[in-house]
Amino acid sequence: MFSACSIVVSKLPATVTPPAQIWPHQVRYREGAQALAQDLFDALDDDLKPFVILLALPADDAHPARCLEPTDTSLPAAAFSDAVARGRVKQLTTPWPFPDRDDVPAAAIRRKHQGIGIRDAVQETLNELDEQGQYQHFGGWPVEINGYFVVTVLRLMRKPLKAYPSLQPARYYTDGKPLAPSLLLAAMYRFNEEGVKALSEPEPGASIFVRPRESEELLRAAGKTFLDTPAQALGLDPAVTKLFATCNTISSLRYEGAEGVGKLLMARRGHPNIEEIFALTCPTELTDYRAVRKLLEMTTPDVHLLADGENVYALGKQVGHYDAVREDLFVINFVTHYAWELQHAGQVLMRSHYGLPGLPRTRLSRTAFRKSLKRTFALTDAPKVERLWDVVLEASRQKHGTLLVITTEALAEADRLKLQCTLIEPVPLTPLITRLVTSIDGAVLLDPDGYCYSIGVILDGRASGRGDGTRGARYNSALRYIESSDYPCIAVVVSEDGMVDVISSVQE
Repeated sequence: MFSACSIVVSKLPATVTPPAQIWPHQVRYREGAQALAQDLFDALDDDLKPFVILLALPADDAHPARCLEPTDTSLPAAAFSDAVARGRVKQLTTPWPFPDRDDVPAAAIRRKHQGIGIRDAVQETLNELDEQGQYQHFGGWPVEINGYFVVTVLRLMRKPLKAYPSLQPARYYTDGKPLAPSLLLAAMYRFNEEGVKALSEPEPGASIFVRPRESEELLRAAGKTFLDTPAQALGLDPAVTKLFATCNTISSLRYEGAEGVGKLLMARRGHPNIEEIFALTCPTELTDYRAVRKLLEMTTPDVHLLADGENVYALGKQVGHYDAVREDLFVINFVTHYAWELQHAGQVLMRSHYGLPGLPRTRLSRTAFRKSLKRTFALTDAPKVERLWDVVLEASRQKHGTLLVITTEALAEADRLKLQCTLIEPVPLTPLITRLVTSIDGAVLLDPDGYCYSIGVILDGRASGRGDGTRGARYNSALRYIESSDYPCIAVVVSEDGMVDVISSVQE
């Protein structure tokens, strides 16, 4: 599952007592890995609740397996006591599954084969422990440190993890590295690679805080990795085809001032579920971004660009019943300016907004919104909660986006901001009124009882350290206002691409 590194087995004498600390920086490494996992996976879905555990598997059978960090984890170390032995059996009884390469020494292949065996043995144990549980654990690549194989284990919540669609697993690059069947798995691969790099240095784990990689950088790398999977499914070389960068560039371009909206169907020419309406005499390379953007102007809700992954060769449409098991027909849906989706068999696998990939989260979660109201305002009165939910749900349908601000001091804030808003007589918002007041620019200011006091509000606030340069002015102005407010408040940000963010002044 994860990337490889060199493993050199060194055995401790049987008389040596296992040290309380295997290497000097193990606490530092685990804390750095936890912080990285938190940033990375919270950006995808904050319900995943990532948690990092370090396993130490002795190369010498005389010592027990240990859960290094944290010491109070519920993961039973004894369950991994034979993981190294089982891994070696796998190495000896399972043929090397990938073609030999002249540029890779045989010794390196043996070490990698051993690492695969140990990793697979650890994952088998984790899968057994996870049966019927609320968590799912993923074992990383084993790195030998002072006579122990150290394995970085990532724990995620099972329910949100299983909520996202995925392609089939067991696809590989030519060098044996696995392709990612989903953005989540691609993010896990990238997370593990960072850990392997830190543990493979002369002072293992010392650099994880010194040279941290921003979660956004890792997310972009994960998006690129994930798009390699449909590229290979189309018979292309992922090392050459840069689908992620190509789609980002096309989505960023305007044609005569208009944003690009339309679909690009990717399949090999002659696919049974593709019907050509007319073909191009000279196919246009996907990397001829402006030409592709111009062609996109001809698409309609029923007619799309057809591409084989390298060239746009025709305009046409999808026909018949597509067998999803084939996994050889993908859709790039250009939603709005600099926003696009990767779809397969009617499911959204990934969304990209201003070059930053994300998961296809639902537009709005009733449960999450109710939790936010309770956490911020201690509001549990069912009629009031439902009234606010109806308002927010209607606002989320505003196709040009909008912004709601719910605050306990809505009346006072309306008066304070009266020179940069339109004051109205206090009115309880209904779906109809919500539709009207969210049709203009600016925020809508209301209280937890659902009464609106002003519309078209230009929010103020101090610059926020949590600002996101990849998001628009609406999102960042809401974040500045929320973090600067002296009162409990919630902002509901509806973006033009359909993304809905609920930002609370009270953090979990």
